[in-house]
Amino acid sequence: MNVNYRKIMSFKKYTIPLIICILLSAGFVAASPSASAKEYLSPTYEYTTNFYNAYGEPDLYATVLGDTEFERGETVNLNVVLSNRGVIYGFKAAKGVGTSTSLHELSLIELQYETLRTTAYGVKASLVSTNSMIKVDPAASIQTLEELSPGVLPDDPMKFTITLSNNIPAGMYILKLPLSYEYQKDVRMTQGETIILGRPDLDHISYYENVETILQIPIIVKPEAKFQVTNVTGSLMAGSTSVVNITYTNTGELPAEDAIARIVVMKPLSTLRSTRSLGTIQPGESMTASFTIISEQDAIEKIYGIDSEIKYRNVDGEDAFSDNMKVDIDLRSPERKLNVTGLALAGIVIILIALVFKNRMKKRSNNN
Repeated sequence: MNVNYRKIMSFKKYTIPLIICILLSAGFVAASPSASAKEYLSPTYEYTTNFYNAYGEPDLYATVLGDTEFERGETVNLNVVLSNRGVIYGFKAAKGVGTSTSLHELSLIELQYETLRTTAYGVKASLVSTNSMIKVDPAASIQTLEELSPGVLPDDPMKFTITLSNNIPAGMYILKLPLSYEYQKDVRMTQGETIILGRPDLDHISYYENVETILQIPIIVKPEAKFQVTNVTGSLMAGSTSVVNITYTNTGELPAEDAIARIVVMKPLSTLRSTRSLGTIQPGESMTASFTIISEQDAIEKIYGIDSEIKYRNVDGEDAFSDNMKVDIDLRSPERKLNVTGLALAGIVIILIALVFKNRMKKRSNNN
């Protein structure tokens, strides 16, 4: 009787926890639609065996397809290709297999799984500008890849859109490309132990590690001639012809040869000649052009903005044009001058009226 009781109690001691584990595992499997090992909580090490330790991990690089040299004011697409140069450096035995054929086969299978250690999974890249004169389009600033294996390039590049300011100095700029991904840090064989967790088909467990790193994307802003209107003298008078002097300064890094300044005016303003030759303008040098502008009689008194640009030959001997520049010119109405003759005639008329009025008043007084 005591022997049977002990047997029953021993059966309950080991069987009931096992049934609970199986039921819990079955519920977990039913709740998970995918059979992927990464979508399950990894079993603890007590259910696995490690035969080898592998050494190596993903090594990601970024390359821009096409030209990386751009002009000021441009909005361009950067096509970035990520590549993985990760390699396995070697293996080290962690557990002997003795003369067991089954363990030897399991160890060889683990070696195959270990070769996936250099693959990057769930790659997320975001382009960041640290310069206020380079704007990254937020709608396309984040790109993803499901996985990136060594020696295998993605089917399509990552596309980022950037805009360069009109005032950005020429030179090299570095854009940052923060990356986050994970890789298989360790593989352990189950030897069928996971059957008690409801995973009889799971022959190995992969353990992953998250990685965050920052790559650099260099771009170049081309040097060129650049112009600004730095001074304007002269004013306009309604109904007259005036001379306006406009000073242009080359604020760029390269000279502008055979420069020609041009203005565009519209009614009530006009000009007989809209262009003036400036010659060669070196970086930092200023040249002044004089334009004769005619304003109509009924022109409204205000500040008029006229457009101006410069055509020149760049260092490659090609025709180039500056950005459009606004020139503000003040237009005033003419002062009204006093007419001496008119004033004299008006005075005589007033005197005559006064004399007539005085004479009538005198006659009326005599009659009374």
